[in-house]
Amino acid sequence: MKKLKVIELFAGVGGFRLGLEKSGDYEVVWSNQWEPSTKTQHASMVYEARFGDENHSNQDISEVPTSEIPDADVLVGGFPCQDYSVATTLQNSKGLIGKKGVLWWSIHRILSQKKNPPKYLFLENVDRLLKSPSNQRGRDFAIMLKSMDELGYAVEWRIVNAADYGMPQRRRRIFFLGYHKSTQAYQSIKKDDALDWMLLSGTIANAFPVANPSTKIASFTIEQDLVQLSKEFNTGKKLSPFENTGVFIDRKVHTLKTSPNYEGKKTVLGDILLNGEVTDDFYISDIDFPKWEYLKGAKKERRTAKNGFTYNYSEGSMVFPDALDNASRTIITGEGGKSPSRFKHVVQTKKGLRRLTPVELERLNMFPDNHTQLKGISDTKRAFFMGNALVVGVVERLGKSLFEKINSKP
Repeated sequence: MKKLKVIELFAGVGGFRLGLEKSGDYEVVWSNQWEPSTKTQHASMVYEARFGDENHSNQDISEVPTSEIPDADVLVGGFPCQDYSVATTLQNSKGLIGKKGVLWWSIHRILSQKKNPPKYLFLENVDRLLKSPSNQRGRDFAIMLKSMDELGYAVEWRIVNAADYGMPQRRRRIFFLGYHKSTQAYQSIKKDDALDWMLLSGTIANAFPVANPSTKIASFTIEQDLVQLSKEFNTGKKLSPFENTGVFIDRKVHTLKTSPNYEGKKTVLGDILLNGEVTDDFYISDIDFPKWEYLKGAKKERRTAKNGFTYNYSEGSMVFPDALDNASRTIITGEGGKSPSRFKHVVQTKKGLRRLTPVELERLNMFPDNHTQLKGISDTKRAFFMGNALVVGVVERLGKSLFEKINSKP
């Protein structure tokens, strides 16, 4: 079977590409990585060092003409979580435009302008997308679903915590797959029972099995246009109508809460640690130890804000040092650097307490060792990359399942 051609947007240091190409079923034909806030494009440098600079674009995607992006079977990307709301505009004949600089609308533009749009979408975001913004829970996701519907795609989604399926990090992300109406998969979703698709026969269910849910399926339609949705969706409600699993086709949402069903091998934090190969600067000094202990500990104290306002502050304690017999906590972008922090990982070794190295952080995201090692790239920057990355194993399993779904007989 021939490989599926892929466009990779918001590529970072290439997590999507690693996961897809591992299976041998996908070939990235064009990629884009642009970091608007930095002069030196570190992530793009790493990407080019690992995969070559051919067909790789390092410019703002909103300024790349659609005509420069080749046709492909699949469009993938982990795009930033932003405010996706829509405003009316007189200059635009369609009457609709997304907020400037919001990268969802760059995906939308590419899909709407391409004569041969990708048949499949494979996208990733933070799990709070399902309930943002706080004053209109779920509005942003509703806008995305509706816009994909208007472009001719059915969508299925699931929040996947990598550790629930034996991977070494507790990292919850929403993954969603889009199927163009010209595909067999679209027809299957239309024909199949929505509950059956979400629990058994769907692409995500095949990759990440779920237990039979105790909750009933909720169904509703999204009829409004994008401007109405932006203004009115779920106003005044405390909860989002979207659960962690769902399907959307032809304006109709089916959603329910599912739990993981996995009994295989589990990789834990202790499994990925380097043995005795760690330099002294990762170890916590006796001088710094009290600061770490304070930041990780429980607190109840009076604090004074800059404007002089005093208030009671309290927070619970963190596990310190981190447990080695469990999957790690989520890596965040501030994981690197020596300064004491509540959220950085600290492990107990024979030699003493220490922070995690860049290689260990790469392993927690299932990247190859030293994938981000490059001259001129600091350990702090490498940690930042991993705080932004996805767990490669999740992409690999979903990619394999998608390929099987595409090539299965109806």
